[in-house]
Amino acid sequence: MKKIIKTSLIYSGVILIMTSCFNQQRDFGSDRYSENIGYDFSKPEYGGLTKLTEVVEQQVPNGMVSIEGGMFVMGQVQQNVMGGINNKPKNVHVQSFYIDDSEVSNKEYLIYLDWLAKVFPKNNPKYKHIYTAALPDTTVWRNPLGNDGNLPKTYLRHRAYEDYPVVGVSWLQANDYCKWRTDRIAEKRLVDEGILKPLYNNGNVTVEGRNHFDIEVFEANPNLLFGGDKSIYTDYIANESNDEEYSANDSITINTNSNSPKNNNLNIKRQSPNPDIRLPTEIEWEYAAKADMENRFENTIRGRKKYAWRGESTRDEQSKYYTQHANFKQSNGDYSGIAGWSSDTGDITTPVRSFPPNAYGLYDMAGNVAEWVFDVYRPTIESNLNDFNYSRGNIYRKPRLDENGNVVVASFNDIVYDTLPNGKVVPSVLPGQILKEEVTDNDMYLNPNYQKSDNRNFADGDRSSSRDYAQNDENRKRMYNAPILLPPTINEETGEIEYKYDDKTRTTLITNYSRVYKGGSWKDREYWLDPSQRRYLEEYMSTNYIGFRCAVSKVGDSHEKEKRSIFSAYY
Repeated sequence: MKKIIKTSLIYSGVILIMTSCFNQQRDFGSDRYSENIGYDFSKPEYGGLTKLTEVVEQQVPNGMVSIEGGMFVMGQVQQNVMGGINNKPKNVHVQSFYIDDSEVSNKEYLIYLDWLAKVFPKNNPKYKHIYTAALPDTTVWRNPLGNDGNLPKTYLRHRAYEDYPVVGVSWLQANDYCKWRTDRIAEKRLVDEGILKPLYNNGNVTVEGRNHFDIEVFEANPNLLFGGDKSIYTDYIANESNDEEYSANDSITINTNSNSPKNNNLNIKRQSPNPDIRLPTEIEWEYAAKADMENRFENTIRGRKKYAWRGESTRDEQSKYYTQHANFKQSNGDYSGIAGWSSDTGDITTPVRSFPPNAYGLYDMAGNVAEWVFDVYRPTIESNLNDFNYSRGNIYRKPRLDENGNVVVASFNDIVYDTLPNGKVVPSVLPGQILKEEVTDNDMYLNPNYQKSDNRNFADGDRSSSRDYAQNDENRKRMYNAPILLPPTINEETGEIEYKYDDKTRTTLITNYSRVYKGGSWKDREYWLDPSQRRYLEEYMSTNYIGFRCAVSKVGDSHEKEKRSIFSAYY
């Protein structure tokens, strides 16, 4: 027996030594080692490719909750009071994602506004429209037959309302906030990783105008940030490195007049693309709001939920005072119950996270404020055309390139101000961002996935979906005969802005600018608390009952492995 054990130990030792030598020779620790070819491409003798950053599991963003994707039944569970049949139940699949646990508050949005005022000073004529374009419309609280309660003055900026959801924000403004949040999160990450210096107390640069951090510019070419000023990077990143890791690889270089190109190397490993913060799609929002997983038994969903919580009542039956699950209008003239016995604690909006969360840990998915989602509105969701991660409204763009093939970063001279149909002036791009253009027919030639850059009316309003598809554009009728609102013009004689309304007979308000908003609000009756109900409003409009929350796609493994056991009956 001892002889057998001794022999086994000897064989085990030999195998471990051989395995160690073999692994050392193959250099499994290198992220540029090709198992298909057999050597490390990051070594100078094999090409010196830039090494990659370490593999780091995607962290749950601050203020967000992880939502594991899957199949669910999308569509209404209540009778449609208008007698429509457009929102029929349908099986769809959604990928995993992260979403804010509550709506964006006044406090968070004011930080965004103050940052814009600091980087694009309002007193500088070059930037005068940038700050004002982001301001919420505080006049949404006005009512011809009502006292506004001083809310146009106090709701956004008074400290008493700082934890209340921001309103008066259009779909376009919500998207701009998502872009800003993406940049600030990426900026913080690169500072924490020792790549960027803190920019705002860096004595060598001033964060203003074009000189601010933009993650898309960084990913395209780190040398384009701040006009190529290397002082924004830490010394290890900016200085010439004699380490073998960087001495002969393809590290990014900056074009200068220096005689030594080595001095222009930035010692930055190849970064993984940064996921973009964005508005949730309609399917993501409804999936997260319903939280059907709390009705799961093994691999089936038992029953369908009418609200974001379990049960058939809007009242919390386990509460001592039988209070409401959400903030909504309970009947004509009843917004919060009687004095001394308030059933939802708010006659207008309430602070975010005032009510218990749903099974995913998400607050206010019903009531308080309705929320913008990404999708362009159409009466029906074409799940027969796509039942995986459905979303309508994609417009595909690409970076504009100069004659040398480098992306073009916008300066003040590149800003084009657009006038929206409601007269609001907004910048098409901010200084320091990449100029973009729609993909061309040449880019899409023989592409099996899509054939045009603007897909907002794909298969529902475009030429191929029209019964007059064979007619030329002049004779072909629009599927959605909505009013045509032209941008306002300036009277050359008086200098005043003039608006012109469409005076022709129209049959619908649905356009390519109509965006979906979901969920009930403090102003809505119980019917709209159903997560499947859907409404729409033009993307440049705003109200006192629509807010928003942000989402981001999950990268890598979309399912949690520890939950894949067939013996696990519940989450």
